[in-house]
Amino acid sequence: MAVASKNVRADCIEAGEFPDLARQYRVMAVPKVVINERVQFEGALPEREFLKAVLRAASNREESR
Repeated sequence: MAVASKNVRADCIEAGEFPDLARQYRVMAVPKVVINERVQFEGALPEREFLKAVLRAASNREESR
């Protein structure tokens, strides 16, 4: 999404290189995805589920998976 839209930014952090961030975001598995500090999940999701998570974050509803 970040490649296709100038309105989306993506950062990739190596948890082993940044242990403080890994603790802050409670990384227990990879990938760990955090969207707008509201929605987060671990593990690979099918594209449809990933899009649902993005839409949840955009709609201001808080939820963790």
